[in-house]
Amino acid sequence: MSLHPIDLLIIALYLLITVGIGFYISKKAASNLDAYFLGGNKIPWWALGVSNASGMFDIAGTMWLVSMCFVYGLKSAWLPWIWPIFNQVFLMVYLSAWLRRSNVMTGAEWLKTRFGTGRGAELCHLAVVIFAVVSAIGFISYAFKGIGKFAVIFFPWQLSPDTYALIIFAVTTLYVVKGGMYSVVFTEILQFIIMTIAAIAVGVIAMDMVSAEALAEATPEGWKDLFFGWQLDLNWSGVIDSVNQKIQDDGFSLFGFFFMMMLFKGVLSSLAGPVPNYDMQRILAAKSAKDAAKMSGIVSLVMFFPRYMMVAGLTVLALVYIGPELQSSNKIFDFEQILPYAISHFIPVGLSGLLIAGLLAAFMSTYAASVNAAPAYLVNDVYKRYFKPDGSEREYVLMSYLVSTLLVVVGVGVGFLITSINDIMQWIFGALFGGYAAANLLKWHWWRFNAYGYFWGMISGLAASLALPLLFPQLQPLYAFPFLLLAGLMGSIVGTFMTPPEDDEVLMAFYQNVRPWGFWQPIHDKVVAKNPDFKGNRHFYRDLFNIVVGMTWQISLVVLPIYLVIKEHFSMAIALVVMLVTSFILKKNWYDKLED
Repeated sequence: MSLHPIDLLIIALYLLITVGIGFYISKKAASNLDAYFLGGNKIPWWALGVSNASGMFDIAGTMWLVSMCFVYGLKSAWLPWIWPIFNQVFLMVYLSAWLRRSNVMTGAEWLKTRFGTGRGAELCHLAVVIFAVVSAIGFISYAFKGIGKFAVIFFPWQLSPDTYALIIFAVTTLYVVKGGMYSVVFTEILQFIIMTIAAIAVGVIAMDMVSAEALAEATPEGWKDLFFGWQLDLNWSGVIDSVNQKIQDDGFSLFGFFFMMMLFKGVLSSLAGPVPNYDMQRILAAKSAKDAAKMSGIVSLVMFFPRYMMVAGLTVLALVYIGPELQSSNKIFDFEQILPYAISHFIPVGLSGLLIAGLLAAFMSTYAASVNAAPAYLVNDVYKRYFKPDGSEREYVLMSYLVSTLLVVVGVGVGFLITSINDIMQWIFGALFGGYAAANLLKWHWWRFNAYGYFWGMISGLAASLALPLLFPQLQPLYAFPFLLLAGLMGSIVGTFMTPPEDDEVLMAFYQNVRPWGFWQPIHDKVVAKNPDFKGNRHFYRDLFNIVVGMTWQISLVVLPIYLVIKEHFSMAIALVVMLVTSFILKKNWYDKLED
């Protein structure tokens, strides 16, 4: 498909505006590292939250969600738990506040507040920097593969997907590297507005073009069911036979077992806190701990309705109008191409340009956030700390430009080696983040856990996750999570008990400042002995209750727009009631009780 000149003009204008904003704002960003990476802690919480939501509204992830919704129907609402998407609930309830109280620039710098400044802490810094860089490269390659697959459908020149991705990367890198956090946040707010308008329009078009009866004929029995048993029980035979092979290849047939693994992995990963990427940067960029919590809360509130309006809209259009063609041709179809294919066939001129601009915005958001986050670790925690502690702020910002560019080059190189969005997505969220879980869970909740335990836990978990695709290329990364967790846990425990505890003064200062709950009684007693007025965190059960309510609230936000688009009005009404009730509970039991 070649885009209409009007659509091409809309896309070109959008790209010019975003690059222009990046360069215009760059004077603010270039003043010092704090301004470049955290916006000087002056950006409003709601702007950071909308920016974070825009960064998660990525094109590769959206292509994956559309393909999952096409194949699994309403049950696909659970599949983002593999990331896990409900980590935002843990963050909003308590972890964002805990993290922001540190008043640092990066996750590596935060480690000083927990482990002090000895040799073990130095090794911790190294481990987090390595993880941040590997994670950023993974996200960059993920974005590279997604944008290439998307662009090749629309643009008129006969170029390969990877060539298109290179061109778009070059444009995006200009404003990200130049503008820093200011540029990322303010362009992402614009991007989110565009994406929301386009997404809701797609949902409305689908509702107008597809009747409930036509959708029922295009889907197998059980496609509209949110809940499930041990088996998936979704048989596409006679509807689109090739989808059964897709389900088998994904390894989701035992859906009950898969769901339990997602929940097990997701809860432990969420307890570990945010990984050192764009999500953590926005928490650290908030003005206060209270604002950090509110920022994490607004992400779910603003993101799900427009995103799933578009996902559901494109899915039902593809099912009704493309499904019969897939069944009759009996060809092997790349389900990740459903999103661009549906846009090219069903969205009118003008709106196509706006939607593609919005999806390019979504890509640029994820890419921009990843590129902005990782250099903070290399510049602030390596270059400034070990090589040029007395360098000028201008020198550090210039070094950030260079590091950002190098990371893009490496990420693009990895992107050339990957064939599937699903492959890299599963590895990042299933394997890489799985290896991160053990050490980072213990650092918040166990006083005896020390710097050497953290270092060996991180390194063993990271090594296991990197070895997984090489040793067991056919293994579903989620099913490997218990082994990755065990690797990280063994490294953490052995490293901790082979070395002495951290200094009491360091632990007491951390405990008084962050006020975590967990296994901190010995430190609590020492703090109280020194400061009898100190009150520890007694909100464990309240936080646990709010997390359960928050996860229920979040899934209702996901299914509400899907039910609206597929015209399941009774189910939509139930989801709306659940959303309103859980919102009321969270207002009373979480929002009203926030504190710095």
